[in-house]
Amino acid sequence: MEAPPFSVAVSSSSSSSRTVFRSLSSSAHTSSLFFLRNNHYKTRHLKVKSSGKFAVRASLSGDSVVTLLDYGAGNVRSVRNAIRYLGFDIKDVQTPEDILNAKRLIFPGVGAFAPAMDVLNSKGMAEALCSYIENDRPFLGICLGLQLLFESSEENGPVKGLGLIPGVVGRFDSSNGFRVPHIGWNALEISEDSEILDEISNRHVYFVHSYRAMPSDKNKEWISSTCSYGDRFIASVRRGNVHAVQFHPEKSGEVGLSVLRRFLLPKSTVTKKPNEGKASRLAKRVIACLDVRTNDQGDLVVTKGDQYDVREQTEENEVRNLGKPVELAGQYYKDGADEVSFLNITGFRDFPLGDLPMLQVLRYTSENVFVPLTVGGGIRDFKDANGRHYSSLEVASEYFRSGADKISIGSDAVYAAEEYLRTGVKTGKTSLEQISKVYGNQAVVVSIDPRRVYLKSPDDVEFKVIRVTNPGPNGEEYAWYQCTVNGGREGRPIGAYELAKAVEELGAGEILLNCIDCDGQGKGFDTDLVKLISDSVSIPVIASSGAGCPDHFSEVFNKTNASAALAAGIFHRKEVPIQSVKEHLFKEGIEVRM
Repeated sequence: MEAPPFSVAVSSSSSSSRTVFRSLSSSAHTSSLFFLRNNHYKTRHLKVKSSGKFAVRASLSGDSVVTLLDYGAGNVRSVRNAIRYLGFDIKDVQTPEDILNAKRLIFPGVGAFAPAMDVLNSKGMAEALCSYIENDRPFLGICLGLQLLFESSEENGPVKGLGLIPGVVGRFDSSNGFRVPHIGWNALEISEDSEILDEISNRHVYFVHSYRAMPSDKNKEWISSTCSYGDRFIASVRRGNVHAVQFHPEKSGEVGLSVLRRFLLPKSTVTKKPNEGKASRLAKRVIACLDVRTNDQGDLVVTKGDQYDVREQTEENEVRNLGKPVELAGQYYKDGADEVSFLNITGFRDFPLGDLPMLQVLRYTSENVFVPLTVGGGIRDFKDANGRHYSSLEVASEYFRSGADKISIGSDAVYAAEEYLRTGVKTGKTSLEQISKVYGNQAVVVSIDPRRVYLKSPDDVEFKVIRVTNPGPNGEEYAWYQCTVNGGREGRPIGAYELAKAVEELGAGEILLNCIDCDGQGKGFDTDLVKLISDSVSIPVIASSGAGCPDHFSEVFNKTNASAALAAGIFHRKEVPIQSVKEHLFKEGIEVRM
């Protein structure tokens, strides 16, 4: 994963980047600094239980230990969980000697190219890593862990890499209509001698990146697979015992686990040949969303609103309870969800980092769910009761370290966009800019909550107006989409179109597009809105709100440029299984991960 090309550069010589990454690079086994400083914040009587257990772990011996190079940027917990799930223990790299002494080394590179090289060079690990790889020792690089093997990168550069593989890492070309970042499940073209890819069997794997390395005559001997997205880029490399993949095996479900298993157990034999898939290109994603909040009894539950109202229309007016978050997330993973999104709709709004139950949900979920996890709610700058200031970057960092792959920003993004449109200045201080600068724009989702406002004339407002498919209650043929904050309770003087354009420039890598009018109605997505936004930006757009049947998914994919579609209530209430949606899309000729 990489930072966006339009974010503020973090050069390899930047002392500030060293400070940020060193502050984030403590061992995953160390208690969070935030919680040590704020242990007076209690979780009351809220309880969150893991929905499952890890696979039986091997004993702590040399053969069962995997050395992990974690320099502290992004979600490496998922890689840790996948390794443990497969029965191995982990030794973290602390010194260059730990690299040289490793029996097998995994480098899950996350973040931006320049800060990663800065950390490797400043800690003396670049030279050790080159020596380890040049001696054909067992190595697996993931995502940025592949890119760093090349000579250089154009990301905030040029920036010099390890120089082990000929070639320059460049940005995807978005001018040909392909959305950047490349996010989602795509197909591989595998060479015969790939080894760790032997069990993929023409099935999709998960990518999330803005930069890629291209095949050439000079590096062709390294290439073990390629992928097509605008151009044909390098998806994996292999030479002897050295492997690296651009995709994320720890986020590619059972297919990805097979890649890790083949690396960790290279002499193992496949007892059961996996089913042959039909992957051919980037798939449309089907995402399960879980709105999480505490009910009146203090239990953390999954709920669902009707136009954002989550309380039952009964005398008790209780919070609608549709299940336990960890258990539901685990079930949706088994059912074939391409991603799982958590939206914390209450949170400890005065102290987001005190929201231990939500962090525990992420930690427990990531133990057994090996697809991308997104979390939103309370990600902003704030002060605690003692007056101590916390940046949105610190808040996001704790979510990433707890298992999130992406964070979703709502109200804070609206305020940032309004200020940017007013001044035309990128301050670098907004949550969008801070987080995308360190973690990459592909890690930042902006959730837009608009409400349809009908108009008689397109000249009635200064915002983007469209002609609607279905006229308004008084026959109005036009509408604009007013953005809201605070769970849809407050309208703002900015339209969804203007907001989407602004947040893309500020560093968003994806847009989650809701619609208050359609929420909980089960009558289909607002295709007018989705088309408007997906045609206006070059980043992926997730359609949300209104799904009631499988036809609604094919409709939004056929009529708009949405990259994914999200649903909640129909999955929670078991009205429509995820697999039924995918089977319908497949029959309609729409590429999906089966």
